[in-house]
Amino acid sequence: MTTAPPHPQPDRPGPRIGVLGSYGGFNTGDESILTCVLRCLRAQRPAARLVVFSRNAEHTRAHHPGADEVVDWEGVSRSQVLDALASLDLLVLGGGGLLFDGEARRYLRLVRAAQERGIRTFAYAIGAGPLREPDDREAVRTVLADMNDVVVRDEESKLVLEEVGVERDVVVTADPALLLEPEPFTDEMMRHEGVPTDARLVGMSVREPGRAAEKLDEGDYHALLADVADFLVRRLDAHVVFLPMERHDVRHAHAVLSHMTAPDKGRILHGSYSPGQVLGFMRHLDLAVGMRLHFVIFAALSGLPVLPLPYSGKVFDFARRMGAPALVGVAREQAGLLLAEVDRLWDEYPERREELHSRVRELSAQARETCARCGVLLDEVDGGTEAALSTASLLDTETEPPPAPAADPRPLGV
Repeated sequence: MTTAPPHPQPDRPGPRIGVLGSYGGFNTGDESILTCVLRCLRAQRPAARLVVFSRNAEHTRAHHPGADEVVDWEGVSRSQVLDALASLDLLVLGGGGLLFDGEARRYLRLVRAAQERGIRTFAYAIGAGPLREPDDREAVRTVLADMNDVVVRDEESKLVLEEVGVERDVVVTADPALLLEPEPFTDEMMRHEGVPTDARLVGMSVREPGRAAEKLDEGDYHALLADVADFLVRRLDAHVVFLPMERHDVRHAHAVLSHMTAPDKGRILHGSYSPGQVLGFMRHLDLAVGMRLHFVIFAALSGLPVLPLPYSGKVFDFARRMGAPALVGVAREQAGLLLAEVDRLWDEYPERREELHSRVRELSAQARETCARCGVLLDEVDGGTEAALSTASLLDTETEPPPAPAADPRPLGV
């Protein structure tokens, strides 16, 4: 993989734009967002100096060559971070789910510091909630009121902000990762992972039960997902591949695999891959079942029939916008309902494929709208220098629909 230089590059003549988020290799979804945000900003202002505020600067330098400078903002002195902030023309918060209990105030402290220095601030398709802690609610209410523009990625986040008391206009678009471009995941890479290239493949994404099912017994949860995996093995004559979207997912994937009656038909991806490569891997699959939001997004981008599993409002919202089934629980006694949904999803997908492709295109267009709004704010910074050509180029680029399978999926049990 290409790596960025270990030291800051020479200054560019354009505006200095900071990007602040949960970046640093902790989560594939967040890294996909950063990839797309940097691409947007570079398209808007090719000569800009892009400064990423990262939780692990070394990782970001190595995996995001589009960044001109990377600054650690955790475990360093506040003065170092403030010095980096002071030189910016614009600070971009996000994207991704940043405004939730215990974290919101940390990010917004830096946004407030930028505002106090007269720096414009932009919320780039962020996610919000849950927000129950008084300090986090107060930070969200006061800091967002003074941002130049606030864009969220789903209706759920807008409702959370309204409940907190944010009274300003909040625009809803879509997750930035909907503009991610796939990278090759070759047959050689498949063989290295022990994944067959001549069999039907089902992708699964598992994680801790999460806030949406925090009272669920973990053993029952793992056994339920193992029931789903075994069902897919039997009914589709398939292999099940678990895709960890962050490190902790590996443990849960192993736990599910240990409960399967056909563990020999299960694999876990263990390699370290870029978001584009993970998206490229999805093109090898025939069906997807999962909890992680960006796993579901990648499946939709790849033209797969996908069953989102309950985790949080952001997953429910995306499922609703895609017209995908969204279950309301993952209790063991609901196994029959879940398996029935998988059955129906597979059978109905050939008739619904074009509708789903159309919805992906609509959501991708909404994701481009976030970039356009950021461009409008940049026009206030530099008077529109470079803006017209680069903005038009970006907005005229439509996400290509995923390639149609060679043949319609065969019915279950055939």
